[in-house]
Amino acid sequence: MVEQVFNYSVSDDKAVEKIIMDENINYIHMVFNKNEGLPEHYSNSNVYMTIVRGILSIQLNDQEIHEYTKGDILKIPYQTKMNVNNLNDSTLELIVIKAPAPGNLKKS
Repeated sequence: MVEQVFNYSVSDDKAVEKIIMDENINYIHMVFNKNEGLPEHYSNSNVYMTIVRGILSIQLNDQEIHEYTKGDILKIPYQTKMNVNNLNDSTLELIVIKAPAPGNLKKS
């Protein structure tokens, strides 16, 4: 078998699943219910967020909170301050890709 197969959960329970964490990329599946999210942090690579369902409420650096919905894809630069939350009633589901993988990022 040439391909590798990975799975992620399909429930509404809170999840931060590190699906692929290799030398090329980090591929992370996240599910947040109302008032759940990530602690404030700085991006450790270029981050690509795909909103699969729900509404993402995100504050980047000193911006106001912006909201994004299903079908939106965000590209967030390296070393950006991030506040990722679900402030809405519907379940938020995201796919997050970090590229290059943080361990392989050439720092300037």
